[in-house]
Amino acid sequence: MKERIESLVKEISEHAYDKSEDFKLMFLSKKGKIQTLFNEFRNVAPDQKKEIGQLLNGLKEKANACYNELLMKESVSSDTCLVDDMTRNVDNRNIGAIHPLTLVRREICDIFSKIGFTVEEGPEIEDDWHLFSALNFPPEHPARDMQDTFFVEKDIALRTHTSSVQIRCLENATVPVRKLFPGRVFRNEAISARAHCMFHQVEGLYVDKNVSFKDLKQVLLYFAEELFGPETKIRLRPSFFPFTEPSAEMDITCSICGGKGCNICKGSGWVEILGCGMVDPNVLANCNIDPNVYTGYAFGMGIERIAMLKYNVNDIRLYFENDVRFLSQFKNA
Repeated sequence: MKERIESLVKEISEHAYDKSEDFKLMFLSKKGKIQTLFNEFRNVAPDQKKEIGQLLNGLKEKANACYNELLMKESVSSDTCLVDDMTRNVDNRNIGAIHPLTLVRREICDIFSKIGFTVEEGPEIEDDWHLFSALNFPPEHPARDMQDTFFVEKDIALRTHTSSVQIRCLENATVPVRKLFPGRVFRNEAISARAHCMFHQVEGLYVDKNVSFKDLKQVLLYFAEELFGPETKIRLRPSFFPFTEPSAEMDITCSICGGKGCNICKGSGWVEILGCGMVDPNVLANCNIDPNVYTGYAFGMGIERIAMLKYNVNDIRLYFENDVRFLSQFKNA
């Protein structure tokens, strides 16, 4: 083997390879000459292993040095070509843009990060406990039916909301908790200009001692003013969600017409953007958090809906069709 190694050293030293890729295939690939010798090294007599091993390592170092030298020559040659050849055509390929949903998601997360919220994500395929039971959904709730939810198998489904991540967070976190949960969700709905079977949500959760509904309202007002402008007003309307009590839906003054009334807000001057409420004591108890000591609030919104208002888009399907004419409008957003 010693003679074969010396022969390869000589061959590499006198190499006449013009392309680094050819050299790599010949000497440094998994089926190359050097690897073949390393594979045979196990058959070398014990008293010769030290000497042969040193020679093999030296051979590989020399090959790597020659390979890097070829790469350098190719790089210099390429740069020279770019500098000297003034007749080359200009590269007019279109440069992509960040997707509008990603832009809005980032902006929402940035707004809440300024007041101490941190981001946490969870699985898109969930079990019944995290998706429904721990969130206080009764057994007969329609969300548990096949016509509303995509079930993978019994008690396993594509998540219908990111509230399931709230449960995972509360089960493993130490109170206080101040988290934001963005992610993709799925519902068995007909696709139209206003609805889709797949969309994105951002949910927020704050649990601590002495958390009140007033705290929730103040945080949501701050969010609305940061996202839509300081002139934005909010209103909270009573509602119902299994996992919050009391619950509310929040409207903002229409950002299109400034609250005067238009086709987007259906002439009312208000547009609903999210649901919210105080975390139900049963949900806290399900996560081994004492509801007699701790309280909390939660809120959730659809990113598509926020993006539609922010960018005045009237068809949710545009966000999923990869139409370059639509997406290119957000290059400077």
